[in-house]
Amino acid sequence: MRLSRPVYESLPYAYMLVGVGAAGASFLWRAPGWSDLLAAFGVILIVAGLVLVLKRRDYRIQRRRYGGDFEDD
Repeated sequence: MRLSRPVYESLPYAYMLVGVGAAGASFLWRAPGWSDLLAAFGVILIVAGLVLVLKRRDYRIQRRRYGGDFEDD
């Protein structure tokens, strides 16, 4: 399955946005057990989004430094 470029580029930011929303919702919804689970889910999504952004950035820097066509459309 191949995603269009705008969708592919926005996925890490969407992960982080959903993660911030889940972490924020965990503070508003103080149900025992569920609040902790929601907070953990939010933190995992924030970290996953950050990892994707940094991995893509590092890959692009390496690709630019050592040559090769980056735009393979």
